Amino acid sequence: LSRGAMLLTATRQKGLSWSTKRRNYCAAHKAIHLSDYKPHPYKVSDVALTFQLNDTNTLVQSVLTIQKQQKEGVDPLVLHGSNMNLKSVKLQGQALKEHEYTVSPKDLVINVPVPDNCVLEIETEINPKENTELNGLYTSGGNFTTQCEPEGFRRITYMIDRSDNMAKYTTTIVADKAKFPVLLSNGNLVKQGSVEGTPSLHFVKWEDPWPKPTYLFALVAGDLSCIKDTFTTMSGRKVDLHIYVQHHNADKCGHALKSLKQSMKWDEEVYGREYDLDIYMIVAVDDFNMGAMENKGLNIFNSKYVLASEATATDTDYENIQGVVAHEYFHNWSGNRVTCRDWFQLSLKEGFTVFRDQEFSADMTSRGVKRIDDVNILRSHQFLEDASPMAHPVRPASYVEINNFYTSTVYNKGAEVVRMLYTLLGKERFRKGTDLYFSRHDGQGVTIEDFVAALVDANKSETDPIDLTQFMLWYNQAGTPLLKVKGTYDEKEKTYTLEVEQSCPPTPEQSEKKPFHIPFAVGLLGQDGAELPLKTSKDQGQAPTSRVLELREKNEKFVFTDVPHKPVPSILRGFSAPVKVEMGLTDEELGFLMAHDTDPFNKWEASQKLGISVLKKLVEEKQHNQENVGLDDVYQEAISRVLSQISDPALVARILTLPSFSYLSTFFNPIEPLAIQKVRKSSRKAIASTFQDRLLSIYETLAQEQKVYSAEQEAIGKRTLKNVCLGYLMELDSDIAKKLCLQQFLNADNMTDSVAALSALSSKDWAETDEALAQFYLKWKDNALVIDKWLTIQAVSDRADALQRVQALEKHEAFNIKNPNKVRSLLGAFSANPLGFHKTDGSGYAFISDHVIGLDAINPQVSAGLVKQFSRWKDFSQPHAELMKNELKKISQVENLSKNVYEIVSHSLQE
Repeated sequence: LSRGAMLLTATRQKGLSWSTKRRNYCAAHKAIHLSDYKPHPYKVSDVALTFQLNDTNTLVQSVLTIQKQQKEGVDPLVLHGSNMNLKSVKLQGQALKEHEYTVSPKDLVINVPVPDNCVLEIETEINPKENTELNGLYTSGGNFTTQCEPEGFRRITYMIDRSDNMAKYTTTIVADKAKFPVLLSNGNLVKQGSVEGTPSLHFVKWEDPWPKPTYLFALVAGDLSCIKDTFTTMSGRKVDLHIYVQHHNADKCGHALKSLKQSMKWDEEVYGREYDLDIYMIVAVDDFNMGAMENKGLNIFNSKYVLASEATATDTDYENIQGVVAHEYFHNWSGNRVTCRDWFQLSLKEGFTVFRDQEFSADMTSRGVKRIDDVNILRSHQFLEDASPMAHPVRPASYVEINNFYTSTVYNKGAEVVRMLYTLLGKERFRKGTDLYFSRHDGQGVTIEDFVAALVDANKSETDPIDLTQFMLWYNQAGTPLLKVKGTYDEKEKTYTLEVEQSCPPTPEQSEKKPFHIPFAVGLLGQDGAELPLKTSKDQGQAPTSRVLELREKNEKFVFTDVPHKPVPSILRGFSAPVKVEMGLTDEELGFLMAHDTDPFNKWEASQKLGISVLKKLVEEKQHNQENVGLDDVYQEAISRVLSQISDPALVARILTLPSFSYLSTFFNPIEPLAIQKVRKSSRKAIASTFQDRLLSIYETLAQEQKVYSAEQEAIGKRTLKNVCLGYLMELDSDIAKKLCLQQFLNADNMTDSVAALSALSSKDWAETDEALAQFYLKWKDNALVIDKWLTIQAVSDRADALQRVQALEKHEAFNIKNPNKVRSLLGAFSANPLGFHKTDGSGYAFISDHVIGLDAINPQVSAGLVKQFSRWKDFSQPHAELMKNELKKISQVENLSKNVYEIVSHSLQE
């Protein structure tokens, strides 16, 4: 849709004040509170579904076996449901008359008394083709697919659509045999054949023996290729593994299948969890709101997390596929067999499972580098969320639209909370706790308290009791804690004292915070770079060189003895807690840690802190308009040491990468987006100029070594460093850099090198840039996932005409406003472009806000993802703050705005 068309589709609420509109909204969309949770008075124990598939009028017949959960004072039976036509309702085999039930836009109420045990039969009609929200049953690429988490099932048929209602499902699917030869659902296939009397139709019947909530229901129908393998479990059972994709993608499933088998083996070895069905299926679809969905036995994936070949997928794509395949498989136990009582407990399954997939990926790749990448994501996204009007605890206390809380706080910070539990308990005790959790709560919907209680109960000991009462604050308090650390060395007593003060800034509805229980990992480095023993007055014998200190009070003091000389502290090792740290280490001390720290994360962290220190000074000195800036001597020396000894190319590549714009912005008040990004770019140019010869030498050496593509970890690390060097060299606009970049683009035998070269070219106002972009498109125009990369490369370019290019691309044949991947690749990427989005005339803001309005009528979930870019408007300098606020007000004026978008807008505009 054009900007004008989008605005024409929006009907404005003229003459209403903001406060009046907010009151009207709150009345229409009542918030749901954790404190109001009550068990449902009814339970559906068995569900039999029959689907007669048709693009525009699919018939769904459901047979629900229902039991009352209390004998007296029971409310009428209310079933959730929306966006469907009700055809008939039968209770105990008798058709109900119109006055015996009530249908509203949100539910079906049975007005007659319901027996203690009864059967309810319901027939509905739905239109999958017009379901652009991609929740419930919809069509994608000519195939049928579903997405039911969190509340999509209610768009299929009427049901108790809550995660605490776990039922056994039997699903029969009837469809055209030629159009839809593949018919899939949860569980095991028990029957199939042609429909008697109608040979053009066929049917299948699936039975899932394990009770599950509605959100784990899945159905797929289409003309798909099936890639098959098997896995033998630790008990000797053979499990069939099937991946279903469009026929032209059948050759791109090998990595996903390999990752699945690795995941199954890892979960058996590390957690003792064995798969429990005869078949495990994955289906890749192009139109999908999320990354993937763990439906019992039938995972449905965004195709970007399944399809890979060296020609079409980058190294990052390979790593993401491995992690996401593992994540969805691990959900079979941490999410499916044991699920959430209610959606406030979402991190119970997501935080725990993200931690599990992070640990799996660390075991499969490089543990140190994986930890750096995970923390980078957390600090570039979740820390911003904690500082925004949408800040919320890992377990929110209330919500209006639950889809708005599938956030980095729930997922990534939730994983960090589980990691802290793992750190505090240790590997063996944590495993004992999870074993008890799975056995105690198998087949149940439970709470975060149940998870933590299992960890405690499994490790009861009189000599070493575990008390996690205070730790629960991590689940209930929002915000990023700040640790102010002071280190003091006593030359006479040979002691080193660490004093730690913790605090947490106010967040919406939580102005005051109690102290957290924080695992704080530390080490001390001697003058020669060797680690020193961390001995306390209580220690006898050999002391460790790394300790996890437990912070519980606002102020804590720790004294280490027998310290021979003033050390350099290495604090928050491995990022042992999701906190910010202020210690005031000198640039020289940070450079020392970059050179000598044995903790990979802290070695990288020192480079980040040193980089932030340098960049902050440049911004504060108003040097952002200078073409050339000088490198700080200490920073220059530190980089020189890093480049002189490259034992771990992947780690060096990350150390050489400057802090991201989003993370850098958290260190400025107010945020000056253009100044920050310009200083970041000029500093990259200064690094390139200072170390041009060394960067060129590394690039040429690695390029010579990698004439044959390899996907092994060592090769990936070298390829990453090679392309970091190329990116720096391209900052100089030299003929040699231009030649190398064009050669790499033209001769690349893998997508990683091709995308790296095209990305470096994309910021240049050269004729060769447009030629390369055109050539890339011509070569890959039939591969949707590769074209997504092409869109993103142009959307994030720091060229002055980036906005105009994006406006042209939205009219390009490659873009489709109804496809979430395309929206995220172009519009989502542009909204993260510091120079394009934050143009001082406000045109970048207006462009995105217009699309928020237009998209809201198509897919509110995707639209809500875009509008979040405006939520921190108060943190920005002028004129940016006022311009962003005006766009939020413009969006708020739209009548019938979805609760997805309005919830974010209303929070953002609150004074």
